[in-house]
Parts: sequence; C-alpha cells; structure tokens
Amino acid sequence: MKFRDEYRDPEAARGYAEAIARITTRPWMLMEVCGGQTHAIVRYGIDELLPDGVTLVHGPGCPVCVTPAEYIDKAIEIADRPGTTLCSFGDMLRVAGTKGDLFGAKSRGGDIRVVYSPLDALRITRENPTREVVFFAVGFETTAPANAMAAYQAMREGLGNFSMLVSHVLVPPAMRTILDGATNRIQGFLAAGHVCTVMGFEEYFPIAAKYRVPIVVTGFEPLDILEGVYMTVRQLEEGRAEVENQYSRSVRREGNRPAQEIMAKVFRVIPRRWRGIGDIAESGLGLSEAYASFDAETRFGPVSSGPEAETECISGLVLRGDRKPPDCPAFGTRCTPEHPLGVTMVSSEGACAAYHRYRGIPRPPLKAAS
Repeated sequence: MKFRDEYRDPEAARGYAEAIARITTRPWMLMEVCGGQTHAIVRYGIDELLPDGVTLVHGPGCPVCVTPAEYIDKAIEIADRPGTTLCSFGDMLRVAGTKGDLFGAKSRGGDIRVVYSPLDALRITRENPTREVVFFAVGFETTAPANAMAAYQAMREGLGNFSMLVSHVLVPPAMRTILDGATNRIQGFLAAGHVCTVMGFEEYFPIAAKYRVPIVVTGFEPLDILEGVYMTVRQLEEGRAEVENQYSRSVRREGNRPAQEIMAKVFRVIPRRWRGIGDIAESGLGLSEAYASFDAETRFGPVSSGPEAETECISGLVLRGDRKPPDCPAFGTRCTPEHPLGVTMVSSEGACAAYHRYRGIPRPPLKAAS
C-alpha cells in the first residue's frame, strides 16, 4: 500500500511492518486498551500495514464510552436543580443516559459549564460561593491525580459548596474481565502509555503470568504502536508472556509515585459498572471516607443503577473487542456522529467515531455481471 504522508518516518514504519511480517508464522490477535492508540491505528492505517495473520482489535480504552448511563442520569438530575452548577468535560455533554443527555439539561436552563481541568471547577466554585458546584469526574487512572488534587485543594480551602460526581475506572481489572470472558480471543495487549505514566506497570505482571499473555506498554505515535506490535508478536512467537516497556521515554516501572499518593489519599477502590461490559469488581475509584463530604452522591443522593437499555447499537461488543465498528449494520447510516446511536460514535476517543472520521462508510462489494 502507499504510505500516508502523516508518518513522521515512512521508512522506519516500513521497516517495522516488514520485521513483523518476517517473524509472524501463525495468526495472532492483539488488543489495545487506549482510545488515543485506537485513533492512531485507524487514522494512519497501521492495521493495514500488518501481515494478514496479525489482527488488532479495540478494547474499552475510551473513558467516556464506559461511563455508565446511570451516572449521566445523576449528572442531569443535579444540573436540573436550582442553585446548582455542573462542571464537565465537553465530551460528556452528548453522551446519552436513560433520560436524555446533558445538552438537553442545558437547553432547559441548567447551569452546565464545560471545563478543561478540575481546577477550572474550583475557580468557578470560588467565584460563586452561594451556588453548589459539582464537578463530573470521569476517566481512567490518567485523570485521577488531577481530580484528586481538586478535592484535596477544596478541603484545604474549605470550599463547602464544591463536590464531585466520581465515575473513575481502572484498566487492569477490565483486562482481566476480557481475558476471563467465554468469547475471549485476545492473545496479547498493548498497554496504554498514559495510564502507565501515572501507575507504572507492576500491576501487569500478575496478569501476564496468570493468563500467559504478553503485555507491552506502548506509546501513541505510529512508530510506537508498530514497535509495540513487533515486541508483542515476538514474545508470542517465542512462547513468552512477559511485560515489556516500549514507551520507556515516558513510563517507569514504578510510575509516578506522588500522583499515586494523592490518589490513595483521596480515593478508595470500589466495584464499578462499565457501560457495555457490566459490573467489574475493584475496577473503580470513589472518594475515601476522609473526603466523603465532597461526594455529590452524599449531597444529592446515590446513583440508581438499572439494566442497560437494549438498542441495535453494538457498542458493548465493540468495547469488549468482539466486533469492529464496520460490523454494525447501522454504522455510517442510521448511526453517525451527528445522530449517534451509541457512545462509541459520540466520544472523540470512541472507536466508531475514529472509523467514521478516517475510514468513511464501508461500501458493499460490487456484484459480478450476470
């Protein structure tokens, strides 16, 4: 195929692709668990460079996509209250709960502010001492330290009108759930570089040992991903199941200890429901007892969970790696970024959004002339 101009070093990319082809002797299926990696793979055609035997599938690497619908419902309920300001990252506004989305709440007059950092929410709290300000804290381990610091700072300043609706999730338990699944086909993982920048990769050694799967911490540039694939396939071909670090320029084995310390001070590990996947033990973060007064569920009532609504959307199968976006009959027709049926088409990190943006709508094959 023709290499795309966006590659920073096409010859190096070609070299990695050829090296992967040389060492591949049987089919292998690998999963990345990072929305940034998914978008790089689709945008730059990395999967198209690989030999036929090496398949990349996309896991639950989009934090917006796995946020449960009941947390969206709670955020809407809070935003609808008089005297309350809800602060959220922009991606969350279009994500549907069971009762609409935050854009709908905003159109009804809800005071919803798009912020780019939890520190923006603290500033809004200081500027509006008579209003209850709630920050919708979502994301993987990557965003947890900054959100923890916001709660820590609020306590130090005595900001009694600040609270957080917390829906953080943790990556390693989700990987275990995928590997335990009856339909699991994954033989190796590309671990998310940003998560490992914070947490390191010591948590992955027991997973690699128990399930006999190689795990390679991988960056986000095209050459990072190709090298990560090469390292994973090489392990598989050699019969190894180890943890390796491709992203050594940013990730250390122990991770960022100060970031982990503030997380441990403010948060505690709890069970969490993942949209499209289900309940996963010890896969979430909630506020610790010391910070319970800043918990929006304490102030506004607990989140009520219920069964997920059934639709024709297959985003759950996409998040588990069982299907790819073009496998959905609604992809690009009844489901588009303007009129999404599911979260993986809504979020900028969702796999369906990536395929729609960079690959377009798949066309049916032409029928042979009779």
